[in-house]
Amino acid sequence: MRAVRLHATRDLRFETVDAPLPPRADEVTLRVTAAGICGSDLHNYATGAWISRAPSVAGHEFTGVVTAVGSDVAHVVEGQRVIVDSRHICGTCPACLEGNLGFLGEKIDGGFAESVTLPARNLAPAPEGVPDRHLAMVEPLAVALHAVRRLDAPEGAEVVVTGCGPIGGLVALLLTRAGHPVRVIDLNAARETLVCEATGATPARLDALPRFRCAVDTTGAAPVISALVENIAGCSRLALVGIGAAKPLLDPVHLVEREITLLGCHAYGPEFFEVAPMLSDLAPALDAFIAAEIPLEAVPDAYETLLAGDSSGLKTIIDCAVAADMGRPGE
Repeated sequence: MRAVRLHATRDLRFETVDAPLPPRADEVTLRVTAAGICGSDLHNYATGAWISRAPSVAGHEFTGVVTAVGSDVAHVVEGQRVIVDSRHICGTCPACLEGNLGFLGEKIDGGFAESVTLPARNLAPAPEGVPDRHLAMVEPLAVALHAVRRLDAPEGAEVVVTGCGPIGGLVALLLTRAGHPVRVIDLNAARETLVCEATGATPARLDALPRFRCAVDTTGAAPVISALVENIAGCSRLALVGIGAAKPLLDPVHLVEREITLLGCHAYGPEFFEVAPMLSDLAPALDAFIAAEIPLEAVPDAYETLLAGDSSGLKTIIDCAVAADMGRPGE
């Protein structure tokens, strides 16, 4: 089958590989229909930060159709469209309960392939009538909703969002839908404009903002986080959901003396099951965020384009069922 596998840092290959093994009693095999490229996929490719096995089929944001089920699986059936929880957890051991997560595409093969076999606990039935390209965005939507929940901004409070990548755009979307005025900041003017037009947010510059009390950083960039901490008002809240280089960023005395609440946001919890019903209502904005739909063969080049910052859109969706030299069915 066709697949995209990460072999090492900066070594991502489109390949023909063996089909996945049939499902064991507690597993399910999917025909993958659509997948999304995540910023953490790019970070892992560029730095090797989470390479624990290689080669490994990449990708943790995806959706598909069940083609085989193990004997102990009852909540999904063959032929059913499903959404996929990206977390690779048992849910009961101390590591899982403390939030030490592994992910599909790292601990086990992910969804940048025509087919994949997964633990059945990672699957839930997809909502009816939602296109595959939107089902592939359930995972980043859950991450964004978790960050919004962690921030817990007062009703109607203005929120500053730094970074207009996929998570930043989705955070801005969820916040404006919840009634918050939102100011977004990004060096990429095209993406900043896109997010503002799709969500109703307002563009801003960090060095020209009045004092603010609620912010979400999705960049992970040390200078941005430092500037947020320096400019945020006292008794304020800052949620960090971006992943960047691990280095000292903050003066803890500054946090203490000004009573700044710093919130780390990692993945999600029950939000995964809450975002699926939102998809139909969010559809226009989700389509606006999709920069391109590409075949598996184009993924390695897409990684380089995205890392270079050459995309004006937010999300690249992979059509895992269509080869580069084929049209869509019916075309």
